Amino acid sequence: MLYRSAGNQVTAASSQLPKARVRPDPRSIIDLHAVTADQPQFEAIRIKFADASGRLLSVRRETSATCLGIRKRCVKREIRIDGHHPNSLWVKLERALGARMSTIFFSVGEPSGDQHAARLATELQRIDPQINLRGFGGPAMQNAGCQIDSDLTQHAVVGVLEVLPKLRDFFALADQAEAVFRQEQIDAVVLVDFPGFNWHIAKRAKKYGIPVYYYCPPQLWAWAGWRINKMRRSVDHVLAVLPVEQEYFQRQQIPCTYVGHPFFDAVQQHPLNKQTLNRFNSIADRGQHLVAVLPGSRDHEVQANWPVMLDSIRQLHRQYPDARFLVAAYRDKQCQWCRDQLQESDSAIPLEFYVGRASEVIQASRCAMMVSGSVSLEMMARRTPAAVIYRVGRLLHLLANLLVRIDSVTLPNLMDRRKVFPEYISVGSPQPASKFLTESIGAMLGDPFYFSRLSRQLDELCRQHAKPGASARAAEEIARLMNLCPGFPSHADSSRRVA
Repeated sequence: MLYRSAGNQVTAASSQLPKARVRPDPRSIIDLHAVTADQPQFEAIRIKFADASGRLLSVRRETSATCLGIRKRCVKREIRIDGHHPNSLWVKLERALGARMSTIFFSVGEPSGDQHAARLATELQRIDPQINLRGFGGPAMQNAGCQIDSDLTQHAVVGVLEVLPKLRDFFALADQAEAVFRQEQIDAVVLVDFPGFNWHIAKRAKKYGIPVYYYCPPQLWAWAGWRINKMRRSVDHVLAVLPVEQEYFQRQQIPCTYVGHPFFDAVQQHPLNKQTLNRFNSIADRGQHLVAVLPGSRDHEVQANWPVMLDSIRQLHRQYPDARFLVAAYRDKQCQWCRDQLQESDSAIPLEFYVGRASEVIQASRCAMMVSGSVSLEMMARRTPAAVIYRVGRLLHLLANLLVRIDSVTLPNLMDRRKVFPEYISVGSPQPASKFLTESIGAMLGDPFYFSRLSRQLDELCRQHAKPGASARAAEEIARLMNLCPGFPSHADSSRRVA
């Protein structure tokens, strides 16, 4: 244990306490709740410092009733002291006295998660400008001021077969994170999606007594529900982004706060390029229908789905020669790969390729064909009807049939009992998927009654669920959980009521 009893007094066990790294005011009094290593229940203790050198004057056990009042310069903290992280006490004392910056370690593996974490980082820095943010992420997080130890978004994979070749890389990254937890003073770990890898990060963080918060959690309610035990063991609090997630985790008695989906923040905050929009609008004014094409954000998604989309585009061009197709790629190399698949006969098709202009493409288009992913929420928020496909291997499809407990892979469809976005899971021959896209987009271009019905359904869905502010609510909840700014107003109650 980190303190021992002598009658009613509790004196510091100097041989077991780490050397103080703070120089507190001698009048400082800190009320804490601690857990001894040999007696696992909460006790109230009071710590006084003898002088500015940091030498302890006394550590006295008191009942919790005597610690209810807040004195001048007194800060309450709840801490857990255990054998895994002997410096926990001093980390908390330093934070209480304002002597060190709080540090949050992020683990983010998806390109879309990189964007969500970047907005969360911005909001955390608004709450605490001195906060230190680091970890695994991507370019968006780096631009938001995070120290990126490794670009995990380059390793984004889906399915067992795609994970196996990268297992060594993933374990090396997990070991790298554990070294940070062991050697540095990390106050919290924030995970964003990417559960296959992030479970290992959570486990290693808990080994060192670091609290773990999961933002954009894995869809345990949709499949592989047995993993809920991992969540209980490894995660302290879930920041849910869908209403169904909050209901599920509350039923499982896991601490959870519904903050809303950050994609709606992206729609509200992302400034659209007026020059690009004006150009698109001028094309539409000439009677040409714009069709957005989003082939995916991961390399393997693009390679699996773009050939299907291109075949459908060829068919649609023959049926609707006035339609113009705007391809929004996530990365330059993906855009170039899509271009390389074109044949000489495709030169007559009005195809345009863009990188970093997905929002403008979605906003200006009459309809879209897209690969299943969280960008469907931006389609919803911008009220652009879309047909959704996703190509999977036979083995993965077989496993999904055994494990998945939902009837849709498109997030807006999970918010409403009606399938606002028609979707198709493609296995084996690509021809059925190409036919599906051709018929679905053809109906959106050629059937005004069908298009009007889809638009009305999207309007209703947006009124119910497309509410911005998720990033701010998530940051405020993390600040509350970490007690970063005791005086900062929390909107946790209101976030739980987000419809």
